[in-house]
Amino acid sequence: MQAELHLVDAFTRSAFRGNMAGICITDGPADAAWMQQVAAELKHCETAFLFPEGESWNLRWFTPAKEVDLCGHATLAAAFVLYETGRVRGDRPVTFSTVSGKLSAWKDGEWICMDFPAEPPAESMPIPGLGRALGVEPLWTGRNRLDILVELPLADDVCSLEPDMKALSPIRARGFIVTAASDIPGTDFVSRFFAPSVGIPEDPVTGSAHCCLAPYWGEKLKKTEMTGFQCSTRGGSVRVKLAGDRVILSGHAVHVLKGNILV
Repeated sequence: MQAELHLVDAFTRSAFRGNMAGICITDGPADAAWMQQVAAELKHCETAFLFPEGESWNLRWFTPAKEVDLCGHATLAAAFVLYETGRVRGDRPVTFSTVSGKLSAWKDGEWICMDFPAEPPAESMPIPGLGRALGVEPLWTGRNRLDILVELPLADDVCSLEPDMKALSPIRARGFIVTAASDIPGTDFVSRFFAPSVGIPEDPVTGSAHCCLAPYWGEKLKKTEMTGFQCSTRGGSVRVKLAGDRVILSGHAVHVLKGNILV
């Protein structure tokens, strides 16, 4: 199968920052095993596969190890590519059909905005071994249907964290969102995201994690619009807006490479 391939840095204005996603555009449905092989070959945190489906685009996300239910940065990158290549006009929204339901994206000046489901966490009992695996005892621990959310005392605790991946892996969750109130001007909270169980030791900038972070920090800070900074090595910013049971995620993207998959 031939397919068009794009590499995009998402949630950043600068190349080689933010989170890189592979965007693979096919003419129609592709075999899941083939998509997994392509994602494993590219080795990015996420590779998105999409094809036209009526008025919308079918969208699936794969890590190097498995298919996942939701991915923000690869969705932003997919919308960016559709606009950049002229497949969708800049004054029209993009609708994606996914396993997490219908998702939409649109342009707001230089920003790309996405309408995602809110994934608020519920407080959980202390998780045995979590503090030891992180190297810092949590202030608060909660869970949603995807991830475990951990609040730490200070932003520096989050940004300097060096967790024990082997100790995190057996704990059942897609990933671990570690967060704290920000000490960076113009930013409300910081975070990092670790998902060793799905083949991603650390994800540089995680849009879907902000579906959890937005309602959590919105309640704590009494705000409906905030900016989060994911302080990984690459780093990236995500603007969030609470809208009932939805979260509007906004970010920028940079086109890095375009080519074709020939096998």
